[in-house]
Amino acid sequence: MSFVIPAVPQPTLPVAGSEAQFPVHRIYCVGRNYVDHAIEMGATGREPPFFFMKPGDAVFPVQYGEEAQLPYPDKTEDYQFELELVVAIGKGGRNIKAADALDHVWGYAIGLDMTRRDLQGEAKNLRRPWDTGKAFEQSAPVGPVHPAAEVGAAGARSITLRVNNETRQHSTVDKMIWNIEEMIEYLSEYFTLQPGDLILTGTPAGVSAVQKGDRMECSIEGLGTLNIAIV
Repeated sequence: MSFVIPAVPQPTLPVAGSEAQFPVHRIYCVGRNYVDHAIEMGATGREPPFFFMKPGDAVFPVQYGEEAQLPYPDKTEDYQFELELVVAIGKGGRNIKAADALDHVWGYAIGLDMTRRDLQGEAKNLRRPWDTGKAFEQSAPVGPVHPAAEVGAAGARSITLRVNNETRQHSTVDKMIWNIEEMIEYLSEYFTLQPGDLILTGTPAGVSAVQKGDRMECSIEGLGTLNIAIV
């Protein structure tokens, strides 16, 4: 097969404890999926889940045992973190029932939904899409993917983000408003999920801005810690 322009390689993530790679297809992000974060963002009650997307090549792979250098993006003065449990889909499907949803999960990872909050706010005020605030390059730092068969279900794992040794976010993933099975069921009613899709499952309260020179420690119990410097 020949291409009229150079083909862009598919982004991948490392598989924990292996030389294998997990190919990334799409990135789905659920909004306001922890009660405390929903309140800090102005929402009340248990709303139906809503999703936005990042392109697959927004992924920024982060390895264990090294400090990743994440560039501060252009066109923003309010660059914020949102720490999230990432669900990696291994088997696709449509209209997946919640009772069967975990059969479609290949593994879990630590991830961040990095956000140009000022651009997102402007888009909200103008009732426009969030793409400039959410879907830019390197806006989805994600660590190695752990096979679900090895680490088990998400359960009540603690989730913690520290900036310059100060705790900014801390909760447990069982405090999600919509659990993983419900998210997969709902999402698959609107999209045909594919192997390689990632679902960022929402963030706890405490989101705030980082500046050049800041260092983030991102941890989820059982999945390790990512170290990221803003440069």
